[in-house]
Amino acid sequence: MSATDDRDGLYWCEWALVDPEPGPGADVGAAAPGAVIEVRDGRIASVSTGEPAPPPGAERLDGLTVPGFANAHSHAFHRALRGRTGEHGGSFWTWRELMYRAAERLTPDSYRALAAGVYAEMALAGVTCVGEFHYLHHAPGGKRYDDPNAMGAALVAAAADAGIRITLLDTLYLSGGLGPDGGHRPLEGAQLRFGDGGAEEWAERVAAFRPDGGHARVGTAAHSVRAVPADQLARFAALHGPDGLDWAAPHVHLSEQPAENAACRAQYGRTPAAQLEHVGLFTDLHPVAVHATHLEPADTALLREAAAGVCLCPTTERDLADGLPPLADLDPARVALSLGSDGHSTIDLLEEARGVEMHERLRTGRRGTVSAPMLLDALHEGGHAEALGWHDAGWIASGKRADLVVLDLGSVRMAGFDPRRAADAAVFAATAAEVRHTMADGRWIVRDRVHTSLPDAAARLHTAITGLLA
Repeated sequence: MSATDDRDGLYWCEWALVDPEPGPGADVGAAAPGAVIEVRDGRIASVSTGEPAPPPGAERLDGLTVPGFANAHSHAFHRALRGRTGEHGGSFWTWRELMYRAAERLTPDSYRALAAGVYAEMALAGVTCVGEFHYLHHAPGGKRYDDPNAMGAALVAAAADAGIRITLLDTLYLSGGLGPDGGHRPLEGAQLRFGDGGAEEWAERVAAFRPDGGHARVGTAAHSVRAVPADQLARFAALHGPDGLDWAAPHVHLSEQPAENAACRAQYGRTPAAQLEHVGLFTDLHPVAVHATHLEPADTALLREAAAGVCLCPTTERDLADGLPPLADLDPARVALSLGSDGHSTIDLLEEARGVEMHERLRTGRRGTVSAPMLLDALHEGGHAEALGWHDAGWIASGKRADLVVLDLGSVRMAGFDPRRAADAAVFAATAAEVRHTMADGRWIVRDRVHTSLPDAAARLHTAITGLLA
């Protein structure tokens, strides 16, 4: 993301989703014709609609232009496992053992190469910002690199290589899990790379990391109630309080598996959600609960009352046979919904959006729990602002970062496109294959389905994965 890159331009969009809150009488989710978007220094300077032809000097963008997508939950190195795990049986827990084997081999250099390919794949799918849930901190055996944040710096550099923004969600991970007889197991094997010894040591390391380049910010996460003992989770919450460090809302894996709930009850006598409340993580912090799959009615009430966010990753949740979250009970109108591709069995944020509603239809036997405009908001405002802290990104509006995705309307999947139902078409018909161009912060990072700075992204990603798993 060189400061010398041109981030100015004038664009005429055949159709565009420019207003998430249309005025009285307008169709919710309708596309505006002839949208003219002026970009200055990477931001949207002005937006007008209804222009029948491009004004002088404007580039014509045929198709449907939508805001860039936020991928709010990523584990970049999990991409190496695509097509290699679980297809012949197994469970989340057997998959995890294979994931640890990959984690054991990565270095800062190889992680940068792998992640750059993953982030380029995201850009090709319309992603302009990623939330990287990062816990692979140290060298094998747990020894710190000379730069204790070398692995995080590799991810930040990889995002710059691919031209997207990143919120590095530096993750507290201290325990190997909750044992069957109570208590937290110590880290072992590949897990030793994840630990910092305690919340204070973790916070000191994270506070020392100051990424440059303008495309990165640091956020925080606690891995889960099984990976962080209660006293350390309480300290983690306190570090985010009014007298603590200036971090955005923390993220945490929550109730992803029934075994997690059972172990938490055995250890603490309460569910994982109740445990988060007990240690203070729901006190004015509005955390982002990732997955939130196996919640009890009291848990959903806790999340609603805490104004928590919920990040769903449907393609991973079904790939790992996690289950179906109780979305209607959570009430997507009351929790800030965001979406992620998590383990990257698929990188297609439109498929993630579609999966949210489709999964809920399977769970409840009802259609229409989450509307297409709400799902697009989860990819835009809900992901960029609420989940990842980029409050100047989201929808196409004056003053926002210039993140644009142009969807091809000429494909068989989009045949019959109705501009009055553009949001429905984007969510329920389009796929990542429809992404023709992607702009992040005013720069085209994908043109005509080719990554502008990594045109050989597929070959690079192949080399990185095969080299890691050789």
